[in-house]
Amino acid sequence: MTSRLQATRTSYDTVAADYAELLKDELAAKPLDMAMLVAFAERVRAGGGGAVADLGCGPGRVTVQLERLGLDAFGIDLSPGMVAVARRTHPGLRFETGTMTDLDLPDESLAGALVWYSTVHTPIGELPVMFAEFHRVLAPGGHLLIAFKVGDEQVRLEHAYGHDVDLDVHRFPPERVAALLRAAGLSEVARLVREADPHESTPQAFIMARRTGDPVAPVTTP
Repeated sequence: MTSRLQATRTSYDTVAADYAELLKDELAAKPLDMAMLVAFAERVRAGGGGAVADLGCGPGRVTVQLERLGLDAFGIDLSPGMVAVARRTHPGLRFETGTMTDLDLPDESLAGALVWYSTVHTPIGELPVMFAEFHRVLAPGGHLLIAFKVGDEQVRLEHAYGHDVDLDVHRFPPERVAALLRAAGLSEVARLVREADPHESTPQAFIMARRTGDPVAPVTTP
């Protein structure tokens, strides 16, 4: 495991309980975010359904939303601390530890994959490897929904959720993310960019994509 991944894991192990408590009702005040989750669930169900992975699930607060929307959802997270909180809070759902660049899942085994702000600690130059892994585990026609912070910079985060942390937060241009998804064989279906809520510092983006073909030549990143 790289030092960056280890720092991310340690930071989220540290904040897991407070993170879960602070954000447990966050989606109730975000109707546009929920609308994208609803649309994603409808697309997966319309395609015949199947297993859906919440990748970077944290304490499972969005995994349970997927389950309530009628999906066969489970969660995977880098942080054992987050997974422990998710299992306690949602004992009826399955949660495992894992990394998004090397998922312990068979090829073409998922009807859908949710990536809800799970790439915020990944430099944009490393996204192609991650997106290739999403393509591998999605069945042909399977859907992906990714949420991320809009921008083109990296922000250092040393304190969050009442604790000291060691995290870099990356913001991405939506066009760049869409291009990287296309290069990975994931064709854009829909996109929403909304302005920042009062407690947010940047606009927020949501891109839904569908596995429609094989990856093409990699998109180079600065």
